[in-house]
Amino acid sequence: MSVSSSSHHIKVVPLGAGQDVGRSCVIVTLGRKTIMFDCGMHMGYNDERRFPDFKFISKNGQFTQTIDCVIISHFHLDHCGALPYFTEVCGYDGPIYMTYPTKAIAPILLEDYRRVMVDRKGDISSNQGFFSSEDIKNCIKKVQALNLHQTVILDDELEIKPYYAGHVLGAAMFYVKDLATGASVVYTGDYNMTADRHLGSATIDRCRPDLLITETTYATTIRDSKSSRERDFCKQIYDTVVNKKGKVLIPVFALGRVQELCILLETYWERKNLGKSVPIYFSAGMVEKANYYYQLYINWTNEKIKTTLFDQKRNLFNFSNILPFERALMDMPGPMVLFATPGMLHAGMSLEVFKKWASSENNKVILPGYCVEGTVGNKVLRNKDNKHSKIEIDSRTTVDMRCEVKPISFSAHADAKGILQLIRTAQPKNVMLVHGERDKMAFFKKKIESEFKIPCFDPPNGCTIKIKTDSYVSSVNVSLNLLKRTLSSSSSQLSSPVTSTMSDTSSMFEFNNDNQKRKKIEGILISKANGHTNLPDLSLLEPGQAARELGLRQHTLSFTRKIPISPLTSGNMNDSANLFHIITNLLEKQFGKDSLSYPSPQSISLKSIKITFDLPNFISVNWLLTDEIEGERVCQLLDHHLSTLKLNMKQ
Repeated sequence: MSVSSSSHHIKVVPLGAGQDVGRSCVIVTLGRKTIMFDCGMHMGYNDERRFPDFKFISKNGQFTQTIDCVIISHFHLDHCGALPYFTEVCGYDGPIYMTYPTKAIAPILLEDYRRVMVDRKGDISSNQGFFSSEDIKNCIKKVQALNLHQTVILDDELEIKPYYAGHVLGAAMFYVKDLATGASVVYTGDYNMTADRHLGSATIDRCRPDLLITETTYATTIRDSKSSRERDFCKQIYDTVVNKKGKVLIPVFALGRVQELCILLETYWERKNLGKSVPIYFSAGMVEKANYYYQLYINWTNEKIKTTLFDQKRNLFNFSNILPFERALMDMPGPMVLFATPGMLHAGMSLEVFKKWASSENNKVILPGYCVEGTVGNKVLRNKDNKHSKIEIDSRTTVDMRCEVKPISFSAHADAKGILQLIRTAQPKNVMLVHGERDKMAFFKKKIESEFKIPCFDPPNGCTIKIKTDSYVSSVNVSLNLLKRTLSSSSSQLSSPVTSTMSDTSSMFEFNNDNQKRKKIEGILISKANGHTNLPDLSLLEPGQAARELGLRQHTLSFTRKIPISPLTSGNMNDSANLFHIITNLLEKQFGKDSLSYPSPQSISLKSIKITFDLPNFISVNWLLTDEIEGERVCQLLDHHLSTLKLNMKQ
């Protein structure tokens, strides 16, 4: 057996979020592939500085030739807001990956932001440095959506796998590995290591990446207990609306923390029996949309939400005490609570209401999230201890602020303890800090180096870091039957073997780490101790042969999912054949006509997956473990289609 080691470098340069919060965009070169992690905008700027400096990537606009793929961690605009500009204006036309919820929700927030900017500045969609509604639609069409833990192989060279990040619906951390060298990177995006009222905590394997790139928004903060913050939040609101008869403005983003706070306040209102005597409003018309997406992607929520919905048949996102807000209510006398978007007071309804309500000492602004430098929210926070302040909105507008300002952090970012916990779990060889303030990063960098005895980096935007990695190439005994089967499945031959020693049961190949196209061989890898070296003997075998080698019995693991058909949906179908035809067309578009077969008039087959129409109550989907990804994809397609069909029929 031969084992060789060679040195390689991971090259990283932040174009955004380097010693800064906002405009997240980190370029990583891993082997022969270059990845862009996130493509966000800075909410504190309204000029060309809002987007990352893409000229750093290519001065002549050859972005598709330079960037092999873009990976978006979640739908917040500081992580995806520049994507339509990068694809439709700059011309990038390569692969884009994000999770299914992110793909569904991101275009809604992008369009909402674009519309707000048009309201403020006129028709800017055709101006250089922005994007249009059509750009958003065309951009999202290019996205390949991923499930959690689904592995995607890009060009037989790069492995991409998302992990649950908490934070917001659909947020993911991404593990990326260069298959040639074994070098790997984990990019966290934004994440939360603490479960909340509607989402679970971030989780990741002990994957031991060469580099962990982590956010550090709250790198020097250790939060109070969640229960004490919740009590303070409710007390602050109650004191203002009941004792002072004032108004409370809570700037939020349309999806994420606001669902958390609405669940909390709904429960508190019922306990205090306030009912409609003090109304709670939610602007932006997002309540219905949020409710729809949380039901559609219920598997991304925490166990309590799932249990309440499925077992108790009660939806925690149906708020009886929270009403839609209209502009006419802004000047209505009397107490009220308003959740208004966006969360940093940089535009939209929250800014409009702030300008109206800020001058009254009876009113209060509660800021539950982080506000980036340059936003109105950040200016308000800096003046929170002043009883009377002048807040500059823009070069032409100032607001006389006499209201009380109370920051209560419900931001779904990991605090210092959470970041250290993630590092302990993942066990990286190097750490890089992004998405944080420079001084806090510098302090936290020393903490990581001291506690974990590993290198830590905190580069500013535009600064390139090279991290040395070692890759190991070892010989593997390959089953002759497995090799023959692999070769017979394709006319192409293995390009990389340099030596071959045949026997009745195996073939020994030594693979060179060159730049030729490689042939993938899939089997069961068995490791056995070698008494003469410290390295194991490796064998790649067919599943049956591996089971015999290990003295194991083979088992077949299968799954069944029953997807209910609502009476509304089935009742509006002319007959069962109509629904069968609709679902068939849907599957043909996704998987290709030739991949489907029809064993009976009421069933469809795809690989090991069998879709059976048990009308009028449900559709059954059965699949084997070998086709788990496709099986889950079929279920998601059916869930989404039947929900959409039901929604359209209601309307």
